[in-house]
Amino acid sequence: MGEFKGRFASFTVLAFFLSFNILLLVHGQLLPIVSDHGGNISQIKIYIVHVLKPESSNLLSAEDLENWHKSFLPNTTLDTGEPRLLFSYKEAISGFAARLTPEEVRDMEKMDGFLRANPSRTLHLQTTYTHEFLNLSTLFGVWSTSNSFYGERIIIGVLDTGIHMPHPSFDDTGMPPRPAGWNVSCYLQTPCNDKVIGVQSFKLGNKTILATDIDQGHGTHVAGIAAGNFVNDAEVLNEAPGRAAGMAPKAFISVYKVCWKDIGCESSGVLAGIDKAIQDGVHILQMSFGLPYPNVPISLDGDDVAIATYSAMQKGIFPCTAAGNSGPDPETLSHAAPWDMVVGATTTDRRIRATVTLGNGTQFHGESAYQPNMVTDKFLPLVFPGSNGRYRQLYCLNNSLNGIDVKDKIVMCEVGALDNIKKGEVIRNAGGAGMILMNGGKAGYTTFSEAHHLPVSHVSYKDAIQIKDYIISNSTPTAKITFGGTIFDIRPSPALAYFSSRGPVKYNGNIVKPDVTAPGVNILSAWPLEVGPFPSGLKIKTFNFASGTSMATPHVSGIVALIMSKLKNDNKRQWSTSEIQSALITTADTFDIDGKPIFDEATMNANADILQRGAGQVNVMNAMDPGLVYNIEQDDYVAYLCGIFSNNSQDVQIFTKNNTQSCTRSISGEQLNYPSIGIQMASRLANSTISRTVTNVGDAREIYNATFIEPPFVRIFLSQYQLRFTRLEQQITYSITFTTNGSHPGSGVIGQGELSWVSNKHNVTSPIYIAF
Repeated sequence: MGEFKGRFASFTVLAFFLSFNILLLVHGQLLPIVSDHGGNISQIKIYIVHVLKPESSNLLSAEDLENWHKSFLPNTTLDTGEPRLLFSYKEAISGFAARLTPEEVRDMEKMDGFLRANPSRTLHLQTTYTHEFLNLSTLFGVWSTSNSFYGERIIIGVLDTGIHMPHPSFDDTGMPPRPAGWNVSCYLQTPCNDKVIGVQSFKLGNKTILATDIDQGHGTHVAGIAAGNFVNDAEVLNEAPGRAAGMAPKAFISVYKVCWKDIGCESSGVLAGIDKAIQDGVHILQMSFGLPYPNVPISLDGDDVAIATYSAMQKGIFPCTAAGNSGPDPETLSHAAPWDMVVGATTTDRRIRATVTLGNGTQFHGESAYQPNMVTDKFLPLVFPGSNGRYRQLYCLNNSLNGIDVKDKIVMCEVGALDNIKKGEVIRNAGGAGMILMNGGKAGYTTFSEAHHLPVSHVSYKDAIQIKDYIISNSTPTAKITFGGTIFDIRPSPALAYFSSRGPVKYNGNIVKPDVTAPGVNILSAWPLEVGPFPSGLKIKTFNFASGTSMATPHVSGIVALIMSKLKNDNKRQWSTSEIQSALITTADTFDIDGKPIFDEATMNANADILQRGAGQVNVMNAMDPGLVYNIEQDDYVAYLCGIFSNNSQDVQIFTKNNTQSCTRSISGEQLNYPSIGIQMASRLANSTISRTVTNVGDAREIYNATFIEPPFVRIFLSQYQLRFTRLEQQITYSITFTTNGSHPGSGVIGQGELSWVSNKHNVTSPIYIAF
């Protein structure tokens, strides 16, 4: 190691003076510059390579750091002439992304300074009445009472598919001037303004591609949810009319295009976007992408995004991530690092009603954003091509209706295998008059209000079963679809969307994830393209409904901007990222607007549990004033990583980028000062004692009393049952002991409970998860 440190020191001194050819001698060999001896070109993949950080690397120019990274490569170009090095990272990780073969990676493992190489992976994108639903714009809501100034002075870094700048959601009317000293590029045909203050793109090393969002819409939609400015007369095909606005309508937006139609969200480009966002100085990372099941992360050090967001967290930047859309199966979360805010998706109480009436008079209320004027009392023949069990007909895939008479008929199709709107196009092209879009068993009650191209009603699984039974029992089944427009006060609400990914996660030390849920079904927000039948292309003022944890995440990013803005405008201490996370978790609601437990729409009759909805639905008003917060110090994160990696300091160095980092202390996941509590109790005689420290950010003098709900088979004992505060910022540490109560329920069983500290003004609740 001493020789290695000397080489790093020599590099630091000589980097400003020596040519790249000489620098290639750092590893004791003269590497070829032009020819490719790396093996079979077909085996070349993109790898994200983690290396130890050069000493005094903060003093190195971007060119010098890039040259250092190139020194790990067998050469600088492939035989095709393409450069090997794609991205050289400065802040997100200590390392680079390059084109390499597996054999070249194995050779690189022998080099001094090499830590780890992960294959770059393709992440998937995982949408405005919700400001009212979440009690922001109501008479006594957050915007009017919290002194949040609509998120003013906060910069949200949106990593997504780019942005459609001409949309009025991104107009800078009423915006304050951009931050002093901000000088970030704007790779757009339309110039940036005082709302969107930076737009950059990251595609396999090419940083000058325009970052417009003209072929996907996802990034435009997400940016609008988080921080879209006020837009009057927003609607989708004349439905859900109203005033659109993001959660933090006066926050700044800085865009990092890292997702592309042809390659998806390739992780090396994602890291480049995070790297630049850290350098630019954003306050929040808004990231609605992740790996789909079964490719979800299986270890922390194998999750390059978690490594990068650790660096962001160290700089005080809040990482907000999507839980994923791989529900309702367990263990499907795309993100699970404790420093990442992981957000699941719920419904609102609004529907765009499309009603199916069968020939026997039975009615089923479904959804569709397209509500055409049509004769409402005319029944049409009803056909179900997939009743034969054939996959292509069941899902109405392209060309699947060839040879089937669907002309002027209503066709039944099941959700899945093809975009729902495209299913309707298949039917329309085959001469069909309408579609009943049916949920399969896993999709349960979650339905979508989409901008279809023909009359459609999307119905629940329960309703689909009854419609199928009707077809089976009738030789000439008929149906009609009628439209009821925008409907409110639907119950239960909020409910957990079937697609929202769920825990548990074992590799993070049983820390509860997801953290919270937020609206993510049929969310109205900005869109670049005209929607509905026969769309004509780009439009200036178009909105669309979209669903996914992608849509839930920017709700939380915008709420975080409100919290940060309130602290700034109140001239209070800025909370750490973990304290903001704590405020959101400990104030979340586990009950819906009728006071009933949050319902899981994937099931027929079950409530969502802690592994499905985390702490519950985010409560904006309470999160602005949580009373108490749990802070996690940097040293505690290091100790946590040492515990996760069994005191392997090299694995920890990948996160800390500290070459001398050692594991002098380690703690288990349950001992991290996290606001939620996850405990492993493997045996009948198991017991566990953990400690937590709270910081008073409420009233100077306030008394909290403990109340708790014990998980089944577990007893809870506290070191103290009252917390008495006499000043702001005062900290109190307490301990909790968990013991089994009687017989052990058996391996694989989970238990849930909660611990609340309750004062006359605040209720600070920690969800409890027991893994037996």
